[in-house]
Formats: sequence, structure tokens, C-alpha cells
Amino acid sequence: MITRGVTRPMVLDQLAEDEATTDADGPSLLERHHRATLWIPWTLVLLGAWLVLAPFTFGYLNRALWAVPSGGRGAWFADEVTTLSLRAHLMAWSDVISGLLLVVLGWRALRPDRPISRWLACGVGIWLVFAPVVLWSPTAAGFANDSLIGLLVIALTILIPGMPNMAAFMEMGPARPPGWSYNPSTWSQRSVLIALGFAGMVISRYLAAYQLGYISSVWDPFFGFAGGTQPVLDSQMSHLWPISDAALGGVAYTFEFLMGFMGASSRWRTMPWMVAMFGILVIPLGLSHIALVMSQPVVVHHWSTLALAAAAVMLPMITLTVDEVVAMGQHLRAARRRGDRDGSTWKVFWLGGSAEDCQPDEDRTTIAQVPDHPLAVARAGVRGATAPLGLVLMAILGVALLAAPGLFDVSTRSGAADVGHLAGAATIVVAVVAMAEPVRLLRWLAVPIAGVAIATLALTAPPTGYAVAVVLASAGVAASATWRGPVLDRYGAWTAMTR
Repeated sequence: MITRGVTRPMVLDQLAEDEATTDADGPSLLERHHRATLWIPWTLVLLGAWLVLAPFTFGYLNRALWAVPSGGRGAWFADEVTTLSLRAHLMAWSDVISGLLLVVLGWRALRPDRPISRWLACGVGIWLVFAPVVLWSPTAAGFANDSLIGLLVIALTILIPGMPNMAAFMEMGPARPPGWSYNPSTWSQRSVLIALGFAGMVISRYLAAYQLGYISSVWDPFFGFAGGTQPVLDSQMSHLWPISDAALGGVAYTFEFLMGFMGASSRWRTMPWMVAMFGILVIPLGLSHIALVMSQPVVVHHWSTLALAAAAVMLPMITLTVDEVVAMGQHLRAARRRGDRDGSTWKVFWLGGSAEDCQPDEDRTTIAQVPDHPLAVARAGVRGATAPLGLVLMAILGVALLAAPGLFDVSTRSGAADVGHLAGAATIVVAVVAMAEPVRLLRWLAVPIAGVAIATLALTAPPTGYAVAVVLASAGVAASATWRGPVLDRYGAWTAMTR
């Protein structure tokens, strides 16, 4: 823990010297960790100064650089000149105030044992990620500057050095959960989530650039701009949000990307709060995001290739996140039974704790082996998820249901088409999520989905060929749910839930 954030050899030499000479009156572990990462608060001060000057450096108040959001928004944009000026000034003041706060908090963090200052600085970084989205930054430079500085501040306060003051309370120990055959928090597994989160962030930011007015068109290889992407991004469903829904998705992916870096390989027990927040971002919020994207053909009657790509990125993230959330939940339950940290599950949730019967991780595959053994690292990255033939067939049938209205030339504005689109999307989600071994039971949700699709289809007077295809595909979906497939790993007491 003490070497987290150490990048300069002379600091490592000093740490080695401290280790050799430390006695009862020598520097504590917390103090030595602070000395090793002293460059971080100084960098916060410099970033604060950068932010204070940014509005004047990048022309936040230059009207020639102001962009008009796409699609004509609500009252916030009723008077174009006035609201552009207001948003430009709000962005400028946000950067100046945020910069001053970083200067003060960075200066305070130069002294050890000031975790509140680091947490508050992290809060400033979080606001900087949100600010250009909430304030509809009228300049692309402001959006980019705040996003990048926000990422840096979050990384410098809690990712690179570790959670503030963690050296004082983190309990060491083996990383594999009791009764598990692998560790769900390895860097190999998290590297896949990090890569997917980054891909989702890039896609969402590109779509947000159009909604915020920084670019005038969006590339779409399949549905075109005027016929697909534009109606989706400028639809009434999109306008229901007070901020750009694409930009909000970009914020969510940003935090998922960053949280993949946070914590050590035993974070399921040392940082339960972070795993819980990561799980909330990925699973319930991810499912909501997928539901919004899959409702496009029903509500907007158009598709967007890149919006579908963003949903396709989120879906496997859900599959690969479930196991770590399960391990974290088991840890909290066991800690409550043992009475860890004075019997307070709340303390264990925020400060972590030890776990009985933990074992060293038997899988020696590490992220450092990617150049020499990329396939081995990739296999380790998706451990806990398998693709049995039944679920693969279910996913294929879901795609067939999704495509059926187009294949049978059924009007996208008809109820019959809605049945195929919604049933297909729901089937794909169930199939991919159920590939996670800890929640293999979820495959049975495909049975009611198929039943509802068949029953609802009868009410829409569909073309005969289309109706036969949907009924047969739905029956195949229900039948494929009976095939569990192999479960290759063990999950402690949770293994019974994989049947």
C-alpha cells in the first residue's frame, strides 16, 4: 500500500531507508505513504491554477465560439443569445470557483492525515465531469477541458494513491473469497471492464457532441444520419431529459471506466462501498440505459447504430460485474455474523475488513502478460461467465425477433412490429446477462417473455408469415431456457443459485 502512487526512484530509495531505520518513534505507515505521494497535492494546486485561467485561455466568453444545441430544446434555450451567454458565464464561474477550491484543498493536503481535503478535492473532480453536461457548455473547449481535468483530479485523489488514509485501516490478506474457485477482482477481469467502459465513454461523448452542437452531423454506417441517428438524438424522448441524454450516458461510462482502476485485487472485501457503487452504475443503471436504447424503434421508430453500439458495450459489462458484487455481498453478510469492526456492518461497508478462510489466488495470469499471452489474459478476464449452447441459441433467436419486422416488411409503426422489437431486445438481454454463472437462473425469465410475445401478437393482426416466424422463434426461446449448460466455477454458498 505504501508504494501506491510512487513513480520516482529517489522516493523508493527514501522509503527503503525509512524501512531500515524506522523505530517506535519513526514515521508511521500513513506518514511514509504521504511522503511518497507528496507530488499529488502539488499537482492538484497546479490543476487548480489551470482551471482558474481556463475561461480566459479557451475563450469561454467568445460569442464566435458558442455552439447551439441540436434539435431545438425547451425553455432553457428559448432565447438563444441570452441563454448562450448565461451558460458561458456559468461555465466560466464554475471553472474559476472549482480551480480556487483545488488550490486550497491541494495546499491543505500537503500535510498528512487530511483525508477530508482529498475527498473534497475528489468531489470537485466529480463536479467537473458533470459541469459541462449540466450547464450545457456552449464551447467544445470548455467541455473537453472540464472532462479531462475532472478525470485527472479523481485519479489523483483516490485512484493513484488509493483511498485517503487507507494505509491506516486496510486489512491485508489473501484475495480469493471463501469457497470460491477464483478471485472476481483480479486486474485481468477488471481490464475487460475498463476497456468496455472506455469504449462506451467514447461513443457517448461523440453522440453528445452532436446534441450539444459542437458537430453538425453524426456518422452512422447502417441507418444514415437523417434516417436514423438524427431523429433518435433529437426525438421527443430525448428532449424529456433536462440535459443531453448522450452526455449523461458518457458521464456514467466515465465513472465506470475510472472505478475499474480503483482498489487492489481484494477490493471485494477492502472496499465494499466502491464495489456496490460500481455494481449500481453497471447493473440497474446499465439495464435502464439498454431499455432506453431498445425502445427506439417503438417510441421513435428509428434506430441509431452508435446508440446500439453503446448498449452492446454495456450488456457484457453487466455479465462480468455480477460475480464481484456477489462476493462483496457475501463478505458483508459474513462480517455481520462475526461482528467485525465492533459489530458494525456499516463500518465494514465503508472501511472493509478481513475474511475468514480466504485463499491465495491460484490463477497466476496477470495483466502484465498481455504482450506474451493475450489469449490467456482474455480468458482470465471473462472468468465467471460462460456461453452455453442454450443461451447462445436464445441470443440468436432474440436477434431474429428483433430483425423480423424488417425482414417481413412489417410497418415499424405497428403494434406487430413493436412485439418483435421488444421481445427480441428483452430476450437478448436475458441471454447475455444469464451467461454470468452466478445468475444463471435468470435464463428462466425468457419463458414469460416468450409467452407474453405470443399472447400479445394475437392482438395486433399481424401478417401470417410474420406471425408464424415470431411464434416459432418465441417457442425456441422458451425451450432454450431449459438448457443450463456447464457451470465451471464455485461461488461459496452462492453456488446453489447457479442451477
